Parts: sequence; C-alpha cells; structure tokens
Amino acid sequence: MRASTIYFSAIMLTSTSAFAGDLVYTPINPSFGGNPLNASHLLGIANAQRDATASDANDGTGSTGGTGGSETTDAELFVRQLEGRLLSALAGQVTSAIFGDNPQDSGTVTFGTTTVAFDRTLESIRLVITDSIDGTVTEIVVPQLVTNS
Repeated sequence: MRASTIYFSAIMLTSTSAFAGDLVYTPINPSFGGNPLNASHLLGIANAQRDATASDANDGTGSTGGTGGSETTDAELFVRQLEGRLLSALAGQVTSAIFGDNPQDSGTVTFGTTTVAFDRTLESIRLVITDSIDGTVTEIVVPQLVTNS
C-alpha cells in the first residue's frame, strides 16, 4: 500500500505541473504585421464581399469599369489621362499664383474653355471656376489660417 501511495503521489506531482506562457496577440492582416501568407486569402474575401465601387459604376460615357458594358479603348484612356495631367498642371499654376514665392492677391488663369479667377482676402481665398461652353460656375471659398504673431 505504501508503494501505491508513492506511485500515486508521483503521478499527481507530474500531472499537476503545467507551464503557462504570456498571451501574445498576433495580427491576421499582413498590413499590420500578420503573416504575409494571409494576404491572398484576405484579398479574396474582400473581393467577394465588395458590392460596387466608383470604378464599377457607369461614368456617363457609356463605358463601365466592369464586364457589363463596352470597354474603354486605349485612345480613350490616353485622352482621359492626358486631360487629368493638364488639369493638374492648371491646378499647380493656380496654387503657385496664390501660395508661391510671389503670391498674388487676385488673378485669372484660363485653360481652354475653363477660367479660374481667384481673389485673396485676409480671411479667405475665393476661387470662381467658369466653363464658357455651358456657363457652369463653381465657387470655392477656402478659409485662411490667421495667426496672432
């Protein structure tokens, strides 16, 4: 009986000793430090859940980004990108005239049928964008940062 008690005590001592470690959070998404092998799986789930985005919507030109309509030709894509670059250059000229090394209080920049007139006051900058073809006028008022220094 004494041998069985020692045997039972030995079993209890070895079975009750457990090792615990710290709980460490490991992110799933590889963008936040998770396993990079999860990327394709997460992307597949996101694409399956995606409803519609701006690229899927009809932009009014008759072409869609998806497979449901006529596809954009290379020439149309080139023209759209070129227009974007030219309008970006125009925006750069306006920004430079307002905030550049030699800022102006007012001015007008014309690009094709679009005219951008700006007027700077102490409190704000007023931009008036006019399209001469259809007479559309867009007004943007941007407040200026006023510091007491």
